[in-house]
Amino acid sequence: MPGRTPAREPWTTPTDVTDVLRRRWDRGDFLAASAAGADWQPVAVPIRAPTAREIAAAFAAAQAWAERWRAADPRLFRLEHRPVGGRHVGTNTLPCRAWIDTPRQLWQILGVTRQAQCFDELIELTRRRAPALVDYLAAQPMKVLHHEQHWAALLDTVLWIEANTGADVYLRQVDVPGVDTKFIEQHRSILASLLDRQLPEHRIVAEVPASDFAGRYRFRKKPAYARVRRLDPSVNLAGPYSDIAIRVDELTATPLQASTVYVVENEVTYLALPSAPDAVVIFGGGYALSTLEPLHWLTERQLIYWGDIDTHGFAILSRLRQLFPSTRSMLMDRTTLLAHETQWVREPTPVSAHLPALDDHEASLYRDLVEDALGPSVRLEQERIRFSAVRTAMSNALPPTLLSTQG
Repeated sequence: MPGRTPAREPWTTPTDVTDVLRRRWDRGDFLAASAAGADWQPVAVPIRAPTAREIAAAFAAAQAWAERWRAADPRLFRLEHRPVGGRHVGTNTLPCRAWIDTPRQLWQILGVTRQAQCFDELIELTRRRAPALVDYLAAQPMKVLHHEQHWAALLDTVLWIEANTGADVYLRQVDVPGVDTKFIEQHRSILASLLDRQLPEHRIVAEVPASDFAGRYRFRKKPAYARVRRLDPSVNLAGPYSDIAIRVDELTATPLQASTVYVVENEVTYLALPSAPDAVVIFGGGYALSTLEPLHWLTERQLIYWGDIDTHGFAILSRLRQLFPSTRSMLMDRTTLLAHETQWVREPTPVSAHLPALDDHEASLYRDLVEDALGPSVRLEQERIRFSAVRTAMSNALPPTLLSTQG
């Protein structure tokens, strides 16, 4: 019938033997043994030959099968035979096992002579330059062969990284001919496997995944920056500047002197936030709380977070409050939400995680948002809140000492 897969021949053919050998090659069995230094052992593949009963029942087919084996190139296969016979067909000597006695025969059968020779060269190169990595060739021979064109550069890269133990360098500073950061990124997975074998334990941060290549192998990472804007001209931000980006490590070591710190998520809101005495605002940028986490001096400031009234906004607030328990929220309450109903939009991908750091009022509103009690996926973005409400909220957020000063 059209489309039906042809029935498999019942007896082993030379093609079947080649297929068995091909599967073992594809698994890397033969090259792995070579990399491990094992002596060559002749390879045997069993042959299923017709039985006496099958010969009697299908003599012409059995005869054609035997002819295919007689036509097989004897320079590739050495055939082992055994007698098969019966009263009706007499005794026949049929192949029962195909032997491949030398690597050269095997490579010819599979058409992989060049690849096998190349792999031998890679083994020799690795034994000479980085013997600790030979076991990787035995474990992953086909992957190594896949990277044959870049193998020398991969070894050079691994050895350069090893030689620069403790150097305070960026990945960009890896100085190997033909190797740049794009090369490292493209070959990150195999480089990680090699470095894990080559480097001493203290050079590897084992809990950091290979996807964070710089972090795992102790390279310098691109510094994080915090964007800060002063809300009071008397606050000193590195001189006369009112809006600057500061390296987080430097900001950690040199705290801001303002007594009040606002954190907002929307850039235009960050730029438009009204003046406030002895205060600065930090552009939070969503879930980038890692920017704020090292700033331990924030525990000594009045920290006010203002985010969107949606499930993600409350998730960020909860995480921030877990870092800094005294964090207060601003304009993230039910009254603000209901006063701006015409400005509601739909949150595209709400979350429903347990948020342990919310207070009772915040938790109640968050639960209503999760359960769609006010409507489907309700969201009020901070830039949609009336600016007069912002001014009022900021005035209410001032500590008593600043209120008396303003009065």
